[in-house]
Amino acid sequence: MGKVYLTGAGPGDIELLTVKALKMVQQADVIIYDRLANPTILEEAKNGCEFIYVGKEDGRHTLPQDEINETIYQSALKNDIVVRLKGGDPFVFGRGGEEGIYLKERGIDFEIIPGITSAVSVPTYAGIPVTHRGVAVSFKVITGHESPDKKESQVDWKSLKSNDTIVFLMGLHNLEKISSKLIEIGKSKDFPIAVISKGTMKDQEVVISTLENITKDAKDLTTPALIVVGNVVKLRKQLNWFKN
Repeated sequence: MGKVYLTGAGPGDIELLTVKALKMVQQADVIIYDRLANPTILEEAKNGCEFIYVGKEDGRHTLPQDEINETIYQSALKNDIVVRLKGGDPFVFGRGGEEGIYLKERGIDFEIIPGITSAVSVPTYAGIPVTHRGVAVSFKVITGHESPDKKESQVDWKSLKSNDTIVFLMGLHNLEKISSKLIEIGKSKDFPIAVISKGTMKDQEVVISTLENITKDAKDLTTPALIVVGNVVKLRKQLNWFKN
């Protein structure tokens, strides 16, 4: 019986992979990896390492989450070191908590290796700080996967009325509904918003717009994408270091 390392792969740029994560990738007997984990990371694995792809895409899942949990468990029964490689951080909408609990209930030893979350790093690569003195003193990270018109939403939309920064992960397909909902709760139609596609990668694309126009302006962007809402978006004009 082995040990499982629930490992954050970071936002995409392989140089943002942590030293500890790289160390475990190099030692792994099995790597169970997501769609958002940079595949270049797998080139660091030792000879003979087994790779299991369990990526999820909107509307298309290689395996449902319960089967992913079982795959990790079964791999741990047969191997010494199992790396569960997840895009971003395992505990930021990464289902890492669910996988850890599943292993705990079955007596499997595990460790969490945090990763650099896209919620902060992707805006950074777009020249958008999620907080800035005099502009935003806090930020919220929200799943964009849940549609705002869901009858029993887990998102407290009324709490988003303030001018502090909101970061939506996995929200590109709900972009129109998200922007409309924010206008509905009281934000102005010209409130600044950014959509960042393929953040931290060489083919990163950024669209800056307003709540009213973002759906039209960002229609050509592709996933993975992240949405930033707030006055911090305006700082990109001065802080857009990556494009240059």
